[in-house]
Amino acid sequence: MTHPTTVAEIAQGVRSGAFRAETIAQMALARIAAYAEIQPAVWIHRLPEAAVLAMARAVDARIVAGEVLPLAGVPFAIKDNIDLAGAPTTAGCPDFAYDPAVSSGVVARLIAAGAVAMGKTNLDQFATGLNGTRSPHGAPACVTNRAYVSGGSSSGSAVAVAAGLVPFALGTDTAGSGRVPAAFNGLIGFKPTKGRWSTAGVVPACRSLDCVTVFAHNPADAALVDAVAAGADAADPWSRSEADQPLALSRVGVPLPHQRQFLGDPASERLYDQALERLVAMGATLVDIDLAPLSEAARLLYDGPWVAERTAAMADFLASHPDSIDPVVRTIVEGGQGRSAVEVFRGIYRLAELKQQSDAMWRDIDALFLPTTPTIYRLVEMRAAPIALNSNLGLYTNFVNLLDMAAIAVPAGWRPNGTGFGVTLIGPAWTDRALFDFAAQWLADDPYPTPPLDLETPMETVHLAVVGAHLEGMPLHWQLTSRNARHVATTTTAPTYRLYAMADSVPPKPALIHDATGAAIAVEVYELDMAAFGSFVAEVPPPLAIGTVTLADASTVKGFVAEPRALTGATDITELGGWRAFIASRT
Repeated sequence: MTHPTTVAEIAQGVRSGAFRAETIAQMALARIAAYAEIQPAVWIHRLPEAAVLAMARAVDARIVAGEVLPLAGVPFAIKDNIDLAGAPTTAGCPDFAYDPAVSSGVVARLIAAGAVAMGKTNLDQFATGLNGTRSPHGAPACVTNRAYVSGGSSSGSAVAVAAGLVPFALGTDTAGSGRVPAAFNGLIGFKPTKGRWSTAGVVPACRSLDCVTVFAHNPADAALVDAVAAGADAADPWSRSEADQPLALSRVGVPLPHQRQFLGDPASERLYDQALERLVAMGATLVDIDLAPLSEAARLLYDGPWVAERTAAMADFLASHPDSIDPVVRTIVEGGQGRSAVEVFRGIYRLAELKQQSDAMWRDIDALFLPTTPTIYRLVEMRAAPIALNSNLGLYTNFVNLLDMAAIAVPAGWRPNGTGFGVTLIGPAWTDRALFDFAAQWLADDPYPTPPLDLETPMETVHLAVVGAHLEGMPLHWQLTSRNARHVATTTTAPTYRLYAMADSVPPKPALIHDATGAAIAVEVYELDMAAFGSFVAEVPPPLAIGTVTLADASTVKGFVAEPRALTGATDITELGGWRAFIASRT
């Protein structure tokens, strides 16, 4: 019998007696254990097997007793800034850990509805980040190409769903933390209207803006979770409840052409253009919208006084344990210490003006349709420029909570490097259920099937042939080993090259020149990831350069070539067959 995989299938199967919640939990435990060998940074705290199975058996007993459980036996993961009784809450900072006496409002509702908690997932520490690298527990990576960031701050939750470990997971979203990782990993990322879901029992980031969110593979599953999680909570002073509002989706706002920023990523730009074509084919009329007021509101979050709200949330811990906080997170949070009350009030006044402008926008459009992010970055790139590149990821997300909007991120294709591209439909507050309806239409017939998971190596690598000082044992070989280059082959070029020992080169280096009258020259071939290759090329001094070299088997790789000036005073050593033979001849 085929085992169910979606929220709806599992819940229906357990309610009907076709499956036992305990069996479903055992299968999830096995998947989690297996994937831990591939990405160990997904989880911060996995519940003991005995605790998980006891919870599942309790669900089975409730079903036998006749209870109707909307989420019967459905395994789920919880971002580790959301309380789960029986598990520590750390917010990605071990020294911050505490043991909650009760589960958060949302988690309690899900468990009461029959869901089975599997554990707590990794995150950008204190939910401060959109990339997933700011954690002492390591960085979860994009499931389809692990050279790239997973997105954050809800990194572990997104990866847990995208890798098939659980059918849904909880995240949080203050500035895009539930939408960005959904886009990169090909998921639904639903960010409800502020206050629709309780934030009681959630470690605050910006308390007035925080939202608990859900990751799922399809809109129907996200809607089922929303049906359980939504509703006012007396324990949360920010909680509120209003009637769901309709959304016609006949007039859809898109950025003015000059505001469609993709930061040099042509694949993202192309996929967004294709998404717009699909939207029109679905019957929508596109309306160009000036994003300037929205972008100005977004800047208030980190460049304005709202960063002080993050400081307020962490003030005591920041004062008592500054060295326990991730350096990038600490830099951001400390930035709020210099903000004055005058600045805060001025920011509040300006935000009110911007909200008035954004509310007027809804007279001309039914919803906004934006790229979820302009691009994606490799892990090494993000670590090299952690604040600037992270800010780029929030270009289309940061304003949504400030301006009291609801949003759902949906897949919209895959870049050639295998990473996910997404779009986000944004509506006025309380249009949440209508957003689910749109997402279901958007993904009808599965237009964006997920590529195979990247279980072994990053997709983008380069093979590089070296011929001289970079050979193993030679003076510059360290430039390869320091970049984790992997030796692929020791071979020769095609018999169409000449090799010269350049004059006055320190350390001694050869020049490889294509020549039909040449010979086969000994080379070593190494594999580097794309970022490492780029940094290597940047260090190649003239008159050498990196071009394309043909090997003995007629395949081509990148390799050292030379400008004509390299031959001035050089010695032709082609007859020796390679650089090692030349070095040996000199000694």
